[in-house]
Amino acid sequence: MATTDDTASGTHWVLTLSCPDRPGIVHAVAGLLAEHGGNITESQQFGDALSGLFFMRVQVTSAASRAELEGPLTELAQRFSMDWELDVSGRPVRTLVLGSTAAHCLNDLAFRQRSEKLPIEIVAVVSNHTVLAELAAFYGIDFHHVPVTAATKPAAEARLLELVEELDVELVVLARYMQILSPDLCARLAGRAINIHHSFLPSFKGARPYAQAHDRGVKLIGATAHYVTGDLDEGPIIEQDVERVDHTRTVEDLVALGQDVERRALARAVRWHAEHRVLLDGHRTIVFR
Repeated sequence: MATTDDTASGTHWVLTLSCPDRPGIVHAVAGLLAEHGGNITESQQFGDALSGLFFMRVQVTSAASRAELEGPLTELAQRFSMDWELDVSGRPVRTLVLGSTAAHCLNDLAFRQRSEKLPIEIVAVVSNHTVLAELAAFYGIDFHHVPVTAATKPAAEARLLELVEELDVELVVLARYMQILSPDLCARLAGRAINIHHSFLPSFKGARPYAQAHDRGVKLIGATAHYVTGDLDEGPIIEQDVERVDHTRTVEDLVALGQDVERRALARAVRWHAEHRVLLDGHRTIVFR
């Protein structure tokens, strides 16, 4: 995929949009792109009967510049009361990873960025501990130690927002960051912060979820990747994954299996977000895989 605006065949764009559902939306979007020399290579759409909203994701190759597309798209958006976003397909999304002491999710994201073309650029790691500093250094990622206590939490969150601004961060990933973000910070990061929760939400919230699961004799353990909101562990769900277990498994077994599930679910959620495949529909998400 192209990552710049200057390619021989044109730019590979990705357009996402949502608006009240009505006839003619697909025709209007496709027509606009065709008028600007666009060749649609992928198109997905969904009309939600519950919310009355229409969602669409289009990948298109066009020699038109961003300015040449943005003007007509703005006019189209006014006609259909449309929210929309246009980006270069495959452009690495500038990402800040938050972690505490568990390394598996950070390591997985950094490895996939390097070896599997996960379309993110991890610009820094922020942690309330120093355990992850060596791992960040191994991948050549800047590490910032920002301790958090009840007394210093406001200052720590202010520093986090400073880094978001200074580093031009587009996505924040809570990779087993064992701190609860304040409602104000959640609001500031709305729609651009993803958390991995170590259980199959909405079950087993709070502390020691694997011990809770073991006590209940579960046959499936899971993990949930979701957007961060002010309601703890209740943000819009992007992806979930599970692993089958039985009565022979110990709590330690569940933790080890759970970490594998966590990294898989988080990696998929981050990829889909970076590829503009996730659109918010109230408390739910529309995921165009």
